[in-house]
Amino acid sequence: MSYLVLARKYRPKTFSEMVGQEHVVQALSNALTQQRLHHAYLFTGTRGVGKTTVSRILAKSLNCQGPDGQGGITATPCGVCPACTDIDSGRFPDYTELDAASNRGVDEVQGLLEQAVYKPVQGRFKVFMIDEVHMLTNTAFNAMLKTLEEPPEYLKFVLATTDPQKVPVTVLSRCLQFNLRPMAPETVLEHLTRVLAAENVPAEPQALRLLARAARGSMRDALSLTDQAIAFGSGQLQEAAVRQMLGSVDRSHVFRLIDALAQGDGRTVVETADTLRINGLSAASTLEDMSAVLQRMAVLQAVPQMAAAADASDPEAAEVARLSAALPADETQLLYSICLHGRADLGLAPDEYAALTMVLLRLLAFKPAASEGGAAASAEKKTLTRPEAAAPSAHAPADTPVVQAPQAVPAAADRAPAPPVSVHPAPVEAPAMDCATAAPARPAASAAPTRAQATPDDVNQAVQEALDAGDRESPPWEAGDTAQAPVRAAAPVRLPVRSPEDLRQKTPLAPAHTAQTAPETVAIPVRTAPEPGARLQPLPSAAPAPARLVRTEEGDVWHATVQQLIAQEAITALVRELALQSQLVARDPDHWLLRVERESLNQPTARERLRAALEAAGHARQISVEVGVVIDSPARRNAHAAAERQRVAEEIVHNDPYVQQLMRDFGAKIVPGSIKPA
Repeated sequence: MSYLVLARKYRPKTFSEMVGQEHVVQALSNALTQQRLHHAYLFTGTRGVGKTTVSRILAKSLNCQGPDGQGGITATPCGVCPACTDIDSGRFPDYTELDAASNRGVDEVQGLLEQAVYKPVQGRFKVFMIDEVHMLTNTAFNAMLKTLEEPPEYLKFVLATTDPQKVPVTVLSRCLQFNLRPMAPETVLEHLTRVLAAENVPAEPQALRLLARAARGSMRDALSLTDQAIAFGSGQLQEAAVRQMLGSVDRSHVFRLIDALAQGDGRTVVETADTLRINGLSAASTLEDMSAVLQRMAVLQAVPQMAAAADASDPEAAEVARLSAALPADETQLLYSICLHGRADLGLAPDEYAALTMVLLRLLAFKPAASEGGAAASAEKKTLTRPEAAAPSAHAPADTPVVQAPQAVPAAADRAPAPPVSVHPAPVEAPAMDCATAAPARPAASAAPTRAQATPDDVNQAVQEALDAGDRESPPWEAGDTAQAPVRAAAPVRLPVRSPEDLRQKTPLAPAHTAQTAPETVAIPVRTAPEPGARLQPLPSAAPAPARLVRTEEGDVWHATVQQLIAQEAITALVRELALQSQLVARDPDHWLLRVERESLNQPTARERLRAALEAAGHARQISVEVGVVIDSPARRNAHAAAERQRVAEEIVHNDPYVQQLMRDFGAKIVPGSIKPA
């Protein structure tokens, strides 16, 4: 007797034997029990999750006659009546399976629908099962729409597909859709354990875990891999043999890599990557296993209570818990993201192990600074204040806050910026905080509070008054030259931080001294108003100026020839580019000499195709191409013609009286680049 593979031998024959699809089993069982049956079902899901199996069990449930031949529609088919045994063996005349992947035309669908007019021969219902229904053509879908919408009462449709997005919505709306989910590795592991126990095959738990993860949610793939592992291991499943068969990476290498990355040990990372290269282990599998371990670590970091609920038989649980405590949560997320995106980089690199090393070292390159010095250096990098300006004075405390007067930044509008004006900020004397050069000293009654009583609001008010006084002293609109009008800026005012003890004792503070070095000169551009007539000036064109063109007699001939070849589609792609960028230097009846500026265009294949096109058009039979300076080419002529059309179009728009009225009366502007020639 021939051997029957595990995937067929242990195919479920009833709904109770189905694994991992409880939501579908419950819905169908209740519908069969209550006799609320739909006329068309659509089962979707990835390969090996039970779409065809559910279809056969549903057909048996609809046609089961019971052991005594008196049964009816049931959710638990008996499996011994002629209908059940014939459906399991594939010879039931009223159950038809059509493979749409190989029978996707309208003729095959019409042949199937022709049987719909005949009542069942043996069973209670006719069941048409169309597998991979998304492969049908549009004509085939249209041919079955009417029958699918209103079939005879004895006909049921069962459709199965792995890609429901390709099924027309007109078909989806006529079906009751069930999505069969990929099975979790734990579910696959439990089923494999039961199957191997029934087969009396010894297996190590870790070997079964490897097979369950390699199945990727498909029970059929898991059973097929188990068959292969049994043959590879001579009737038994051992972790080392299964790992070698699958080409998967030993988790000890993965744990070593993550531990080294957590410690910042680049040498161990490189040495482990070299070990993977020597042993011939897959780089993609390494990143995949690292992603799985990092996902478990992230879960433990977010929910530490799950560590106590871990499976005691899993030898990796303790190591994952240790690494989750060693690696910070943010670095775990970063490494997980790098591993996911790094798998796409493996195919781009000439050596996948070199790409693996770069992916692993990427975390070390972007590893957050753990020390306080590194954090301070990072924070210092981000500041915009120069170190000289931010340095505290010799007599001021180190933690003295600095209140900087706001500076108006000129908007980058349509006006050209004026030359910068050098401004020397005057020192501020505390406690009166009078700007000596910015404005005359105010009376004592209106003076700013002393340093011991100053608050941030008082300081801001004093700075604003100083700025207003400077503006009253030399307003820019009264100066002779607007660009050279003096602009005064308030100097930074430093307020010492007082402790609660000082405030209670009212200890007087020594006046603050200015820095020993002279204040740095700050350049502040002054915004000037344009002349009234400047708005009517045409805006500069954003298009780049075309290259230099010197028209020649040979260029006229070559431009006309190239335009003719392009219009006839005799030259395309690189050949057309060669013709457009070249210049005709000399010609005789049988030989033309061309010149190009780029050597990359002078390819033998493109040159030969251009010669054949010229010969077919009745021109030269031989051409030569040299590299040199080009002053007259079809591309340059086309560019100059386009530039001229653009110039004419812009001139027409700017000289239009209505446009000029809008610009003059309402300040309208023409958006650069918005004018396009017809």
